[in-house]
Amino acid sequence: MPNIHKTDAQWREELTEEQYRVLRGKATEPPFSGNLQIDDQTGIFTCVACSQVLFKTNAQYDSTQLGLQGWPSFAEVAESQAVTLIADYSFGMNRVEVSCANCGSHLGHVFDDESSPSGKHYCVNAISLDFQKQTADDKETT
Repeated sequence: MPNIHKTDAQWREELTEEQYRVLRGKATEPPFSGNLQIDDQTGIFTCVACSQVLFKTNAQYDSTQLGLQGWPSFAEVAESQAVTLIADYSFGMNRVEVSCANCGSHLGHVFDDESSPSGKHYCVNAISLDFQKQTADDKETT
């Protein structure tokens, strides 16, 4: 159960129209529309709606084997309780939806993937994420 409870009107006020469509309406952004393939940077990806830490750059990988290029791909979540996995039978498919455990926002889906270091592929809408770069000072304190 999400920790953050807001009305539909509050979400519409806080999110852009496209963010609302994806995060609250469970839509999928067009492939390659986001810019979150982070190369040679260290940091964390947080939920754009509530700032919950979701993924780390060391878990991001190239998912070309599944043909799911165009969206950020992660082998694992930052912490197991950061997301909620929900059976998704929409559009006649059998998938597993990934949502933010803190606010309930739709992030994407998780699939089995032999090319992933963990065997799992978290295919996430870039519009649902913010990136926070880790600085040298951050590295010294962690």
